Amino acid sequence: MEKQSALAEPEQETVSVKSLPGSDLLVRVRELSNAIARRAFEFFDGRGRAAGHDLEDWFRAESELLHPVHLDLAESDSEFTVHAEVPGFTPKDIEVGVEPRHLTISGKRETREEHTSDKTVYSERRSNQIYRAIDLPAEVDTSKVTATLKNGVLELSMPKAAQTKKVHVKAA
Repeated sequence: MEKQSALAEPEQETVSVKSLPGSDLLVRVRELSNAIARRAFEFFDGRGRAAGHDLEDWFRAESELLHPVHLDLAESDSEFTVHAEVPGFTPKDIEVGVEPRHLTISGKRETREEHTSDKTVYSERRSNQIYRAIDLPAEVDTSKVTATLKNGVLELSMPKAAQTKKVHVKAA
């Protein structure tokens, strides 16, 4: 009988990829900006509305609400490959949007924790959001993009769009 390793490799999961119109991106950015502004105002209000800390409040709110997605972009003759760090996120938490020259990775997850001992109840809720948008150096075929998630790393394979060549017509 063969022994099975206690640390089985996690399965690779598929993440859905959407072709997004530019208007969807603008709506998302606007929603995110509003959420950051609300949180920054809470800091401002909590300090007794003392002026002079606008940027500090904004950056603090941004760092609480938004976590950067670190990624690597590699290019070959036929495709772009992206490896993005999204630890703790599942495929249902992540949304990938691809336009011919633009990639957007966003996600949101919420966790709840509750501990009860005797008469004391401890409850904590956390929400993490990620967002990253990059311009691609060349057009990709959005219908052939694939995305998989394994060990907290999102891998995207984006084939380049077929290049059209101009043919010069010579007079005979």
